[in-house]
Amino acid sequence: QVQLVESGGGLVQAGGSLRLSCAASGRTFSRYAMGWFRQAPGKERDVVASITWSGVSIYYADSVKGRFTISRDNAKNTVYLQMNSLKPEDTAVYYCAADNRNSGSVVVQDFRYWGQGTQVTVSS
Repeated sequence: QVQLVESGGGLVQAGGSLRLSCAASGRTFSRYAMGWFRQAPGKERDVVASITWSGVSIYYADSVKGRFTISRDNAKNTVYLQMNSLKPEDTAVYYCAADNRNSGSVVVQDFRYWGQGTQVTVSS
């Protein structure tokens, strides 16, 4: 089993930056992929970025490519999402998730473990 705890969300002005962290505990020695997802009111939960255990395979949604960076430190059992040049449309609840299969999937249904979510609000 894996437990995920997120931190780093908050309120920021457009053009600013935030860094989200997700600390994993439990079966942290397993080679699971990690993903960041977001969900705005009235919208579907969708992938922001994902990274496999080795970091070789990385995916970004087109809407965040060039602005967001996903990374992980397996020694610290932590995955990060650095968000730069934030826009109001980035406002959402952000979730980290773990895929125990380490498949490289970027769909919600393939991630078994989820954090509680953290609110990111970008003002204009």
